[in-house]
Amino acid sequence: MKIILGRLLKIAFILPFLAVSGIALAGTQQEIPHIEADIGTCRALFTVRDGSQKPIYNAKVDVTIHYGFLNKRKLDLQVATNSDGKARVNGLPNFTKKPLDFVVHSGTVSTTIADDPTATCDAKFDVTLKVR
Repeated sequence: MKIILGRLLKIAFILPFLAVSGIALAGTQQEIPHIEADIGTCRALFTVRDGSQKPIYNAKVDVTIHYGFLNKRKLDLQVATNSDGKARVNGLPNFTKKPLDFVVHSGTVSTTIADDPTATCDAKFDVTLKVR
């Protein structure tokens, strides 16, 4: 009985420290917002910054994907960046007849990035949005 009580006390003493350290570790890693197209296995990662290279929070990344027989199917997707300026689009088609046009915008500033998933299936884009 003393052994069991001793072990329970040790567990009760150690658990709060483990919980606090787990919360601290979880707080340092920020999840990248993403959206799933579910058409293929390709993906695109965006890092959006302003003219002074600071990450832009809540910048939008839009893409319209035409796919299927004669490109009759259409899928409009939008994802917003996190506080690190990052966003990801997963499940892009492995083959497209035309490059995909990603429109990245924040406020009144926008830019368009063309990507061919056939050539770059795991694309990474560093986007700078400058106010003119």
